[in-house]
Amino acid sequence: MTEQRILIIGLVWPEPTSSAAGTRMVQLIHMFLAQGYGIFFACAAGKSDFSFDLPGIGVTEISIKLNDPSFALLLREIAPSTVLFDRFVIEEQYGWRVQEECPTALRILDTEDLHCLRLGRQRGLKETSATDALTETAKREIAAILRCDLSLIISEYEMLLLKNEYHIDPALIYYLPFLEEPLSMQTINSWKSFESREGFIFIGNFLHEPNWHTVQVLKSEVWPELRKKLPGVALQVYGAYPSQKVMQLHNTREKFLVNGRAENARSAMEKHRILLAPIQFGAGLKGKFIDAMQTGTPSITTTVGAEAMAGELEWPGAITDDPQDFIAEAVKLYLDRESWQNAQQNGLQILKRRYEKHLFEPAFLDKIQELRDHLIAHRNQNIVGQILQLQTVNSSKYMSLWITEKNRNKEQ
Repeated sequence: MTEQRILIIGLVWPEPTSSAAGTRMVQLIHMFLAQGYGIFFACAAGKSDFSFDLPGIGVTEISIKLNDPSFALLLREIAPSTVLFDRFVIEEQYGWRVQEECPTALRILDTEDLHCLRLGRQRGLKETSATDALTETAKREIAAILRCDLSLIISEYEMLLLKNEYHIDPALIYYLPFLEEPLSMQTINSWKSFESREGFIFIGNFLHEPNWHTVQVLKSEVWPELRKKLPGVALQVYGAYPSQKVMQLHNTREKFLVNGRAENARSAMEKHRILLAPIQFGAGLKGKFIDAMQTGTPSITTTVGAEAMAGELEWPGAITDDPQDFIAEAVKLYLDRESWQNAQQNGLQILKRRYEKHLFEPAFLDKIQELRDHLIAHRNQNIVGQILQLQTVNSSKYMSLWITEKNRNKEQ
């Protein structure tokens, strides 16, 4: 049997210690490796000290250049049966070359989250009249979804939004949340107790705008009142890539302590009693809550923060959009051992019933095989996608060729 090859084109090299997006990508890679796929990961971004060791797990790394014809040669050499685009901007950049060089390859888009939803909510905070759902970003993102054979959607809310608001054919989108290993009883029994934990925690990659905004809310709206009600208690803020403006929020006297990157997010999480995350905008699923549940750390968040995370199950802590209620819930949960332990159990139920990987991987792999077996018929049903594919191939091709020629002239 011929080895199935998958080419993943990354926006960045995955950093699971820095972001949920990095964790998500590594989970997908492990799933394909377990099925015996030959995996090639190509990326034009620079690597960092925190980039995941892909060769160490058997993945071939390839550094590529933007708008360079060598990518076409690479596609011919690898001849992938599947190409996975890491976010819609990558499909925009490379999709037309994949279509030209590998027309029979299954094209999958991993959206990570709906960028148009996150950016629209961010804009809505600043502009009360920002109600237009069909922004330029939305048009671009929806076009990328239509051009692909299947798009992976991490949130049930976003699945409904795509079907109902944007009228996307359900055959083109697939719900695939985080794919977590089951927690062992040994791990659960090793959780630190209520009494052995102290203080609050927030954690999030500061290259992600919702996290920076959340820390500002904590600093200005939540912590001034909360620390008065719990004198002597500290809030520890962790996050990869903190800017100077983030670090300037550090205040020892106020016990608002900004630590920068955590060497291990879960090790940092398990030391503290409660995760505080008054998230005002965003999309997708929040990896910080998975880390919290896996370490038995209850959380207080907002409707947007908890969106699509728990389904119909009880949240492991509290959800509120009112700042005063948020503070009151934080105080109550911090002092009430029984409520805190009940919240831990709620988190276990969410992990078990909504995120364990065996709930999703077999059906998803079957879906891929089904699409591969009936790819022509599947594409023929997606008439709008075929039209967009034709137009995009032509426009992107000539734009890219123009950029390539321009770069060549600069080098001469």
